[in-house]
Amino acid sequence: MTAWLRERMVLLLGLGVLAYTFVPIAVVVLMSFNEPAARNVYSFDGFTLHNWANICEDAAMCEALGLSLRIGFLATLVATVLGTLAGFALVRHDFAGRSSANLLIFLPMAAPEIVLGSSLLTLFVAAGASGLLGFWTILIAHIMFCLSFVVVTVRSRLAGLDDTLEQAAADLYATPAQTFWRVTFPLVLPGILGAALLSFSLSFDDFIITNLNSGNETTFPMYVWGAYRVGVPMQVNVIGTIMLLFSLAVVVTGELVSRRRRRALV
Repeated sequence: MTAWLRERMVLLLGLGVLAYTFVPIAVVVLMSFNEPAARNVYSFDGFTLHNWANICEDAAMCEALGLSLRIGFLATLVATVLGTLAGFALVRHDFAGRSSANLLIFLPMAAPEIVLGSSLLTLFVAAGASGLLGFWTILIAHIMFCLSFVVVTVRSRLAGLDDTLEQAAADLYATPAQTFWRVTFPLVLPGILGAALLSFSLSFDDFIITNLNSGNETTFPMYVWGAYRVGVPMQVNVIGTIMLLFSLAVVVTGELVSRRRRRALV
């Protein structure tokens, strides 16, 4: 028995870590089918499909969800474009202040969110935009902290590329534009997509920075925090389960596409 445990110790520890990680997620999925006896009691009292059939039973929750999705999409789009351009500039070009720029990129990632949120709030107030706090200030804040993650992700992808493929394209008389779109960009695209998914997750999930710069707007995390004091509706778990399924679909699709490409090369 001891020898059997010794041989499988790493596997058992890995399974234990996975179980510890996924138990809270499993609870969210389970609670999405829960019919609670009371709103302020968070226990599984009975199975029902009512939560899935009436996701927007609480209109305020769906409004908050829609706001988070709009902000997440726009912040991801802008941060991905700007971050990709900045990543290419930092890796492929040498300019004055490049080392300082590399250092400054890490500051929003290293600084606590409460510091970033309060600093942005101070900036908006000093600029006379205290009465305009809302959608646009949240969007600006999310672009700001998502940008660093995009730059770091894209830069890491670029730094790991082998430039011999680009040199081969040049030897075959490809123009710089053709080399970029047919060689460089397809190789960097997985990193760009990964950065975009990370940005959307960070934007959709953020609470501290958003809470400080939201004004009268309410995003989905803020709604959940406010509803917790009187009882979180079970539809919140439905939204969480849908986001989980969407993430799994993206990951599985990406893995299948990568396997097909590897098989095609073989």
